[in-house]
Amino acid sequence: MLTKFESKSARVKGLAFHPVRPWICATLHSGAIQLWDYRVGTVIDRFEEHEGPVRGVDFHPKDPLIVSGGDDYKIKIWDYKLHRCLFTLLGHLDYVRTVVFHPHATPIANVVEGDLTQTPWILSASDDQTIRIWNYYTRSCISVLTGHNHYVMCAQFHPSDDLIVSASLDQTVRVWDTAGLKREREQNPTSAVQSELFGQSSVIVKYVLEGHDRGVNWASFHPTLPLIASAADDRSVKLWRMSESKAWEVDTLRGHNNNVSSVFFHPRFDLLISNSEDKSIRVWDVSKRVNVQTFRRDLDRFWILSVCKNRNLLAAGHDSGMLVFKLERERPAMYSSVNNKTYYIRGREVLQTDGAGGRESSIYSIRRVGNTTEGIGAAPRFLHQNLYDPQDTHILLTSETEGGSYELVTISGSNNVQDGKKGHCLGQALFLARNRFCILDRSRQLVIKNLNNETTKRVNIPLAECTGLLDGGVSGRILLKNDERVVLFDTGARRVIGEVNASKVKFAIWSPDRSYCALICKYSIIIVTKNMESVTTITDTVRIKSGQWSSSGNSDLFIFATSHHVKYLLKSGDVGTIRALEYPLYITRIVGTSMYALDREARQKIIQLDLTEADFKLALASKNYPRVMELIAHSNLCGRALVKYLQERGYPEVALHFVREPKTRFELALACGNLEAAMESAFLMEGHENSDAVWRELGAEALRQGNHNVVEMSYQRTKDFDRLSFLYLLSGDTDKLRKMLKIASMRKDVMGRYYNALLLGDATERVKVLEESGNLNLAFISATVHGLTDEAERLQTIIENAGGSVDGLLEKANTEQPKRGCLLQPPTPIVRADNWPTLPVEKTTLEDLHAAVQSGEYKSAVEPDVPVDTWDTGAGAGDAGAGHDDYGDAADDFGDDDFDMGDGDGGWDDDLDELGGFEDDGAAKKKAENMLAFSDSQGFSLPPAGKSALECWVSNSSHIADHASAGSVSTACQLLHRQIAASNFGALEKSIFGCYFAATASIPGLPGCGDLAIPLMRNDAAEHPGSKSLPIQNCTVKTLMAYTRTGYKAFQSGKFADSKAAFEQVLLAIPFCVTSGRNEASEVKELLQIAREYVTALRIKNAMSETAGNPARTTELSAYFTHCNLQPPHLLLALRSAMGTAFKNKNFITAASFARRLLELPDMKSERNAELRIKAGKVLQKSESMARNEHNLNYNDSTVFRIDCKDFVPRYSNDDVSECPYCGSVYGKEMHGKSCLTCGLSTVGVETIGLVTGG
Repeated sequence: MLTKFESKSARVKGLAFHPVRPWICATLHSGAIQLWDYRVGTVIDRFEEHEGPVRGVDFHPKDPLIVSGGDDYKIKIWDYKLHRCLFTLLGHLDYVRTVVFHPHATPIANVVEGDLTQTPWILSASDDQTIRIWNYYTRSCISVLTGHNHYVMCAQFHPSDDLIVSASLDQTVRVWDTAGLKREREQNPTSAVQSELFGQSSVIVKYVLEGHDRGVNWASFHPTLPLIASAADDRSVKLWRMSESKAWEVDTLRGHNNNVSSVFFHPRFDLLISNSEDKSIRVWDVSKRVNVQTFRRDLDRFWILSVCKNRNLLAAGHDSGMLVFKLERERPAMYSSVNNKTYYIRGREVLQTDGAGGRESSIYSIRRVGNTTEGIGAAPRFLHQNLYDPQDTHILLTSETEGGSYELVTISGSNNVQDGKKGHCLGQALFLARNRFCILDRSRQLVIKNLNNETTKRVNIPLAECTGLLDGGVSGRILLKNDERVVLFDTGARRVIGEVNASKVKFAIWSPDRSYCALICKYSIIIVTKNMESVTTITDTVRIKSGQWSSSGNSDLFIFATSHHVKYLLKSGDVGTIRALEYPLYITRIVGTSMYALDREARQKIIQLDLTEADFKLALASKNYPRVMELIAHSNLCGRALVKYLQERGYPEVALHFVREPKTRFELALACGNLEAAMESAFLMEGHENSDAVWRELGAEALRQGNHNVVEMSYQRTKDFDRLSFLYLLSGDTDKLRKMLKIASMRKDVMGRYYNALLLGDATERVKVLEESGNLNLAFISATVHGLTDEAERLQTIIENAGGSVDGLLEKANTEQPKRGCLLQPPTPIVRADNWPTLPVEKTTLEDLHAAVQSGEYKSAVEPDVPVDTWDTGAGAGDAGAGHDDYGDAADDFGDDDFDMGDGDGGWDDDLDELGGFEDDGAAKKKAENMLAFSDSQGFSLPPAGKSALECWVSNSSHIADHASAGSVSTACQLLHRQIAASNFGALEKSIFGCYFAATASIPGLPGCGDLAIPLMRNDAAEHPGSKSLPIQNCTVKTLMAYTRTGYKAFQSGKFADSKAAFEQVLLAIPFCVTSGRNEASEVKELLQIAREYVTALRIKNAMSETAGNPARTTELSAYFTHCNLQPPHLLLALRSAMGTAFKNKNFITAASFARRLLELPDMKSERNAELRIKAGKVLQKSESMARNEHNLNYNDSTVFRIDCKDFVPRYSNDDVSECPYCGSVYGKEMHGKSCLTCGLSTVGVETIGLVTGG
């Protein structure tokens, strides 16, 4: 049984599969109806209007309807699109047991009154001893079937004939003929129910099947054959056959030991499936009439069974929920060879297909092995062709029958098949060379055989608990796998070439040039090199079914299929969806844009794929910019995901070609420094919310690039007059500065007038501003200081006439000291030019698509919305077209760089008689297409920024320590979470900061300057590594060894707290240790195990002191203490302590076992342990003489177990446990999802790829 989905709920009494969608409806004893998507395991909807248990449910074959019946005597029709009950059918007088739609039920919209070919019917069975047929279109009962004299437990329509089968507790099965019902309805559609009640039934009993000794719970028709199966409380399943005139019992299937709840025929195979209250599901071979498979649950009784007609799925409801399952794997055994051929199995035939022409031919018929039954996993699961020998075609077929077996088939010449040679193996049998193949025997040895099936060599494999073999890609190499990792093994040299951590790898797919391999797991794919060096790893939320490398010469593109999508994977780790799938497909070959695949019936499918997005990313990664521009110009690439990808990869100039939305385009243009595109978007966003903020951002970027013309325009658009005046001051444009003075005067901006007058050095204007603002005293002082005698006298007169006095005003402005007051004049600019000088850099091909189109190299599918011109000295904004005539003479005075301020119809005019547009009078905004786009006429731009050492460290390594050294704490924490499911990052704070501070040196700089941070690198011994630099190691294997020795020393001297702290420090430091080779990586893993064992032992020691008053528990803990993997001197101390504790508490049998173990230690032979040896001998002698235990212990020294690190109890091999993904500590299932108590870092029970130790 392969369980696809399981739910937990109240007792499930009814089940029904949706005819098309991956849905299943479950009715519960609690009264609820649940609609599940079993593909993703989520509840789509719930219906809760029934009162009491709901026992029957069914989907309409075409309409979005559900029918249900329950213990409230009601039948309800639901619309799952509207999420409500449409109507209720009343008529039954007791519990409704089953309800079903007619298999050819007519959609409501197509029902035609009087059409006898239509059957808008519902069939219901009830404890009121009747069966009713309802017309859901007229919402009425059209027939009542009476004849049973006890509860009717089940009623079903025949899939194709006008028949009904019913089962009752009166120990009979009845078959009813409904052909007369149609005739009755045609003659008198209103009298059907009346005639039923008075005994003139139009539905007649065709057969009454008697033979069960107790009540019958279920009966069902065979989908194609004239067979009926029934299940009863007499613990048997009976098989009946029908003819036109009679029906008879064929056989009785016995095996259940309690009431049989339901029974169904398998829709595809000659099988019968039944379930029972004996907590089992049994599969029967209909032709042989024997039980071929049995599945049991420990606690739950089964009540209902359902079969999906369109998929190879079954569902069973039990006391605590339901499960959806299938009987065998549906993936066809297949293999794609290097000579463009595909081999696969359909039924019992081995077929060969030419990859180019698609011609299918049968090359071998598989003989039935033993007493096997189709449909329960008897077919071969693996097929492997000998790619090392192009002459003869050798094929290995591997199946799981008889504990695992293989068959070697040789096909030479014109499909001349030699007899297959067979044998037993574990997992898949694979070809190793031209004349050799290998298997894994049941003793976990690698057995190499020749093509005569003779053993030539046996090799001990270097992988514990090996579960199978995978293709090694090269002659003489093989991949060994277990549940945690994959090892590449050279059988000739008998050495490990490489290994990678991978959980439960299913397939290994090699690239055409055999340089890369994709390891496919259940939910992840790992791309590795030919020496098992990890390149990239991706995970998916849906099961991955198959995958193949592109065979078009591009070894960077891997296409894989999940249950519902076809996706691509690049070696850079980029993943994208190509298309959706209606049903799972298994990819056999990728040729160009064609995908060759097999469905679950092993029928070949050819699907065209759009690989434009993948090609685009590949061209971008390989810096094939002409290809990038070609794809941009001739394809329909789009989407936010692609734009986000380009931004993350540092190609905003490429993303700019895909975006037309102004705001996003503006942000991308700023990111790549493209002022032209940014201005286009800014014009389009005028009048929108936050348009001023857009112009301010544009001005800041233009100022950074030194393009003060664009800066000027942005200040004008935002009316930032102060910044505009200062810009004119810096650029030396005094004419425009005078314009600003006039503008401020018109706007009645006193501070603006004074500010501009100050920048211009116009003392007379400043005096005037002070006078007009009422600051007469300041005006008098200013006039006096600047030598404006006439103005000073006039102001003095005004002050005195107003009753004031100027006495004492000049004390602070001594005219005899010119330094105290001097006239400020505008500075003379160093350079007079259109823009500040910048470094000339030509536009790249990625950026200048417009130029590429003009030159005829490519044809762009995207045209700029606004004309792109350069700044021109012969034309200003006033020449751009209509809408700019309001500038008048201001254009002449202000020069060629006059721009609209953004509001009203105001302009820059000498006599100011046309001003007044600075207030928002509601005038229409200028259109973007009437504005010029501005750019640097020299084509200048800033050089691109370099890449810092810290950025290089992050991009060059996937090690946590390197990311922490670069200061990228977020990515370091993400790596910790992905690799070891770390959740308590606070414990690693010191380690993270230690890596960061150790990776840089600070050198004092010049006085007044900051210190210089110098990155320290570990790979700069020979020369500077450049962009391939890696940070210096803060934690090494020597550091871990030092902590470990400290822990040993403290443990030996009895300082258990210090020892525990030292080993906990080892656990915290290991994630930050960078290893330089396989030997160091092995040492680190060994140190991790040592630290875990010692921390566990010390925690048990602490627990012993806490339970000193409980002798039984203290003895147990002392026994567990001896089963921690300690060093021999420390194990001696642990055994001595446990022996004394057990002897003291009068558990003499346990004490004797400790004494024996103690005497067997090698250290006991030394002279310094002579006294202990004598004492142990006495304890052993005394204990053997007493030979009893005072206390019962949860401890058995003869059985291998692991210690639960929470409750400190033994966990045996058959226990359901959860492990810490980092340290490997074992816990019960109740700790799943909680923090590990040993390391304090990781979440228990989470599957991860494991810790990365190499930089």
